[in-house]
Amino acid sequence: MLTLQYATARKGLPHRRTVERCLAASMRRTAEVTVRFVGTREGRALNRQYRDRDYATNVLTFVYSEGRLLQGDLVICAPVVAREARTQAKPVAAHHAHLLVHGFLHLQGHDHEDDAAAESMEALERSILARLGYPDPYA
Repeated sequence: MLTLQYATARKGLPHRRTVERCLAASMRRTAEVTVRFVGTREGRALNRQYRDRDYATNVLTFVYSEGRLLQGDLVICAPVVAREARTQAKPVAAHHAHLLVHGFLHLQGHDHEDDAAAESMEALERSILARLGYPDPYA
């Protein structure tokens, strides 16, 4: 089940169908997920409150239950994603798809805390994004 929230201007943000496709391609178990697109102010406040970092980051993942039904939230800071896409010369839609997949994988316990875990997670991201028709985000 997906709850989708737009707490910032929707222009340039993924539509529900795109979010659903990224979720379906990334999730390996039954889940209840809220995806919330936010502006810089909310993104910064959440990052400061939950990670002790005083800046807006591209995606935050909050896991509430890892039981039989996985439950959690993904918060995507739209202005940060747009800025990163411009800086990296990527289509903003592709960068949003990458961060949706990345966040969904975090929700399921994947991380990039060490080199081996990062390589494994990046390979999984590349595979999922290729199936969805997006280019390698790390190229």
